[in-house]
Amino acid sequence: MSTIFDDDAELAQIRERLQHSDSAVRRIAVLQLADWDGDEHALLFVETLRDADAAVRAEAARALEAFESPEGVAGLVALLSDEDDEVRETAAHSLSELKQQTSAAVLLPHAAHADPFVRVAVLRAVRELRAPGSFEPALAALADEDAAVRREAVTVLGYLKQADALPALTALLSRDADAEVRRAAAGAVGYARSDAALAALLDGLRDSAWQVREEAATTIGKLALPPQGLAQAGAELIVALGDAYWQVRLRAARSLGRLRVAASLGALLEVLVHPISNLRKEAALALGELRAAAALSALQVAAEDADPEVRKAARLALTQIQTAQVP
Repeated sequence: MSTIFDDDAELAQIRERLQHSDSAVRRIAVLQLADWDGDEHALLFVETLRDADAAVRAEAARALEAFESPEGVAGLVALLSDEDDEVRETAAHSLSELKQQTSAAVLLPHAAHADPFVRVAVLRAVRELRAPGSFEPALAALADEDAAVRREAVTVLGYLKQADALPALTALLSRDADAEVRRAAAGAVGYARSDAALAALLDGLRDSAWQVREEAATTIGKLALPPQGLAQAGAELIVALGDAYWQVRLRAARSLGRLRVAASLGALLEVLVHPISNLRKEAALALGELRAAAALSALQVAAEDADPEVRKAARLALTQIQTAQVP
């Protein structure tokens, strides 16, 4: 339960404890300051961020997660260069919890910081803020020498959903040396909701890293494709049903259902009897999306599957198909 201080005397006591020679006392004072119900806490917190003891600085950084004053955000950015790893990580986490778009103005000047840890933390912090001003710094960061920075830049652009970023993102998906960057790009281009990214995503289905193939299979299912693109995507997703990794096969089955690729009926029926129950479940759900009467008998068998999730999916699919047949 938060303590609400009633007068200046309480705040004066906290100030005194923040100057105490015992770091444990100062750390407790930081916790008390976090419960202070006045406007004075921001500047005091900034002071505690400069405490000589790393544990106190970390506690202050942790508490600042709840406050978004410009001074507090600037103080957290300064802690990203702290000599103590825990302090740095705590400051980065608190920055990632920011909710006010106005904080981006304090953060973005540090997007080109010399330390890649700082660049990563700043981009991660501005990601969900969706601040228009973060577009250019994120676009520039796609060429960063550090893969972690490029990954964060990709996610920023994915959140912003601007068409101007699509060529750069598809290029990363096809050519970046880091598999996690390619995976992030495969997820980010889904905002286009069109076939503009389809060629790169189809390349992603053949990527050497299964995580990229999985993400590409997932994103293809989110696209609004014209007939030619749908046929091309469907054919590649059917091939992906035979991927060496079941995670890729699962996502391919799900996307075939979402896109209602009629040509996938036979392949999905084969997956419906796969030894892995998660694949059987996804195949059943996809068959329900197809509304194909030819799948009824196989789904009736699946409705008695040993796995309750498969049974549930099969019964749902049966209802979808039977309802679609009612004139």
